[in-house]
Amino acid sequence: MTAIWAAVVGQADAVAQLEAAAEAPVHAYLFVGPRGSGKHAAARAFAATLVCADRGCGTCRDCRRALAGEHPDVREVERVGQAISTAQADEIVRTASMAPIEGQRQVLVLHDFHLIQDGVAPKLLKTLEEPSARTIFLVLADDVPPNLVTIASRCVRVDFHPVAADVIAATLEAGGVPHDEAAAAAHAADGDLDRARVLASDPELVVRRDAFRRLPHRLDGTGAGVVTAVEELLGLIKAAAEPLERRQAAEARELEERVALTGERGAGRKTMAERHKRELRRHRTDELRSGLATVAATYRDALVEGHARDPAAAVAAVAAVHEALEALDRNPNEALLLQALLLKLPPP
Repeated sequence: MTAIWAAVVGQADAVAQLEAAAEAPVHAYLFVGPRGSGKHAAARAFAATLVCADRGCGTCRDCRRALAGEHPDVREVERVGQAISTAQADEIVRTASMAPIEGQRQVLVLHDFHLIQDGVAPKLLKTLEEPSARTIFLVLADDVPPNLVTIASRCVRVDFHPVAADVIAATLEAGGVPHDEAAAAAHAADGDLDRARVLASDPELVVRRDAFRRLPHRLDGTGAGVVTAVEELLGLIKAAAEPLERRQAAEARELEERVALTGERGAGRKTMAERHKRELRRHRTDELRSGLATVAATYRDALVEGHARDPAAAVAAVAAVHEALEALDRNPNEALLLQALLLKLPPP
């Protein structure tokens, strides 16, 4: 594996497939795997091999700019809003028809393609099937929903799996994180290396896990108790975003420094601001998912150990938690979702 793939951790099969593909690239690739599995880093590395004269030397100007997301012939398309819309699809078609700015080919990286509105995928089908001879698509998706099946059939699929906890821990330790903290972050990240990096700089991780673990024991069946518990949990989650917010602030400062040197044209402030909002929303959702999984585990442990006061109620509680997890992406009001859930839960 060459140095250009250094940021892609624990995905040896995917990297080997992409290194081979760079020898004779086709028109479209579909990267499929969960968040934090390295799809984004792999897309940038593969794009660098496609625009580099030496097929990914890792040191030339083209490689450096592609890896940094700043190459004019590597265009990254982030969704606007909750899903890719008709207007965005039209813009993708228009961009795909354009000629490269500097080199012999352009690469379009389409993020979060599993979040595409119904009826929009057919608008992109012909472009993906028969793009300009100098355009290559890299389509990134967490999974392949029914409305993406036809497009998926037109792409070469590259699979990414959750990063193993021991690989995440080793990566964090190599970056200077103490062993115990790296292990805790790797366990809590559930295969998501990006999330593990945020958690590794979070001293309150253990406090939040304990708060969710103790949550069922605090419930007394009253609305006031539920409201208090939800406020405390959401306060912990908000505080947990501070490391991410610090990183975002540093990115914003770096952008302003580049603007001061090179001028305003194509600065990317709006794109960065939108990405930062998505990252914060995703962080809150990930924290809730992890916390609710801990709540469900509390009831399961009570069942397994024979300590459940009412086994049927404990089984129903686990089911209710999983229903809340499924509703999390569709319900932007976390407070109401948590309150409704906690009112259903019995003491374990």
